[in-house]
This record gives sequence, structure tokens and C-alpha cells, in this order.
Amino acid sequence: MRSRQHSAALNRSAALASIAVALLLVALKGWAAWSTHSTAMLGSLADTALDLVASLATLVGVWVAAQPEDDAHRFGHGKAEAVAAMVQVVLISISALSLGAHAVEQLLAGSRVGAARDGIGVSVAAIGLTLALLAWQRHVIRRTGSLAIAADHAHYQSDLLLNLAVIAALALDQFGGIAAADPLFGLAIALWLGWGAWRASHDAIEQLMDREWPEEKKARFLEVIARHPELRGVHAMRTRSAGMRDFVQFHAAVDGSLSLREAHRVMDEIEAKLQAEFPELEIIIHPDPEDRIDPPVHPSGEVLPER
Repeated sequence: MRSRQHSAALNRSAALASIAVALLLVALKGWAAWSTHSTAMLGSLADTALDLVASLATLVGVWVAAQPEDDAHRFGHGKAEAVAAMVQVVLISISALSLGAHAVEQLLAGSRVGAARDGIGVSVAAIGLTLALLAWQRHVIRRTGSLAIAADHAHYQSDLLLNLAVIAALALDQFGGIAAADPLFGLAIALWLGWGAWRASHDAIEQLMDREWPEEKKARFLEVIARHPELRGVHAMRTRSAGMRDFVQFHAAVDGSLSLREAHRVMDEIEAKLQAEFPELEIIIHPDPEDRIDPPVHPSGEVLPER
């Protein structure tokens, strides 16, 4: 429980840091967009404004996901993180479409930008703030594996390239005399945002659809199970994840001559070993006499490693 509370606190800290950075950048980029009339800067402003809304959704998502299970949600609230991630995907997609339309309009009109130095200075400051936020988010993701924070992290990673693109667009337009640079970079940013939304949706959809664990994680799980001397094998294993929590259920083959009390002791020992390796794991084990399973295997068809 303490581990779960610590993870929840880390997730909240990352979400609050993201909101603080987004608020500051919205103010700076709003002034720069008004000063430069740049489509690329407007796109950067739109992306940051959506980052702010998305970060608020992330904060709500990680808060709800951290709530303990109740009578109406017996498996907890972990999928709130995936829902928050999907909210971000929708917002990013809307931003990409709007920015792309504005870039095409400016390209056809042949508009130019002004006060490029202001926009470049704001973009450099934005890069510095974003790098600091990304460092903290990486630390939190390593500790908690939060899907919502990971989605937020992906947005701010793209912001680095986005701010570099704004600098390039303003410099080429103002100092290189290339009138089409700004709207073309704006269009490229819109396409980048759309691609980012597509990628960010994948993990959220997979979690909402209760996708099985990756094969590497399953292999590590089975390796831990195989250490118990009284376990003959497993089969009918099912896995899924919801936010910071993992769920697994399987049938465990044991000596058929064990009493009910002894079989229960074996199951408790297996659970303790698994939860030491997988702290946020909820386990359901159904014991089977080994002579009813021929041979005892897990779902991939492989017999457990010999002890």
C-alpha cells in the first residue's frame, strides 16, 4: 500500500509540474504569437495550450486511478489513466487539423512574419523549461510506469522539435527571405502532431482492451513461479494491466495428494514470491491436481523450466 501511495504522489507531482510549465509557456507563446504573427508560433501556442488542458486531464486521471477499489469498482480505478490519455489524443488531433488548415491559408495568402527575434527568444526559453520537465517525468515514469504521465511525456518530447521548428521557420522567413518557410513549417508541425496523436493512442487503447502483458514480462513472471519446488506447472494464464496495477489469474498444477490446507499454503507462498517481484500485482490462483493436466503448461505451450 505504501508503494502505491508513493507512486501516486510521484504521478501527481509530475502532473502538477507539467501544468506549471504549460501555464508559463502559454503566456510566453501567446505574447510571441501576437508579436510575430507567425503560423509556426501559433501552432506552438496551440500545442502548448492543449498540453495545459491535457495536463489537467492527466492530473485528474492519475488522481482517480490512485483511488482504492470500492463496491462499484472492485478492480480499482486504474483505467482512468487510459481514459485521460485518450482525452489528450483527441485534443492533439483537433489541434493538428486546425493548425494544418491555418498553415494552408497562410501559404496561399503569402503572409510574412515580424519581430522574429521575440519569437526565437521565447522558443529558446521554452526548450529550457521543457528539458527540465522531461527529466522529472522520466524519473517518475521509471518509478511508476504511469500511462498518463508517459502520454504527457510524449507530448513534451515533441515540443522540443516543435520549438526548434519555430526557430527555423522564423529565421528562414526573417533573415533568409523565404516567405513560404513559416506556413510550411506550420504544416509540418500539424502533421507531426497528428502522428504523435496516433502513436499516443496505441497504449491507451491496448490497456482499455485488456491486452495481455508483453512476452518479456510474462517470461519474467513464469521464471519467478518456477522457483517454487511444489509447483508442477501452470496453464490458462490470463494477464492485463490497469494504470499502475497488474492483474493475473492462472491454474497451478500441484501434487494431487496434498490436503486442501497444504495446497492453500503453497498458493500463499507463490503469491508472496510473485508480489515481491511485482509489487502492484493482484493474483487469482486456481490449484489443480497435476494428474489432471498433461502436461502442465502455460498459454504459449511451453512447459515450465526444470527446477
